[in-house]
Amino acid sequence: MTAGLEHYLGVSALLFGLGLVGVLLRGNLILMYLSLELMLNAASLALVAFDRFNGTRNGQILVFFIITVAAAEVAVGLALLVALYRKRQTAQVEDLTGMKL
Repeated sequence: MTAGLEHYLGVSALLFGLGLVGVLLRGNLILMYLSLELMLNAASLALVAFDRFNGTRNGQILVFFIITVAAAEVAVGLALLVALYRKRQTAQVEDLTGMKL
């Protein structure tokens, strides 16, 4: 049995849903950040699946740019989270009410 487009899109939707639930329900900034990355990976999986079944390479090029942007986001985002944690000694969203440090 081979996996069809609907199988790939189902897994992609499941990953995106898990990421969305993680962003909405978690109070920890690091877990929210990881959930956002999971959502990006789900979108990349959907693009590659469409690309595979359409026979083009446009989706793979978009995924390459998504991975590049995600790598830069990881570097900048985690640096900001570490700096915020050092300043406030917490990573909980409820404790970070003001933007003023």
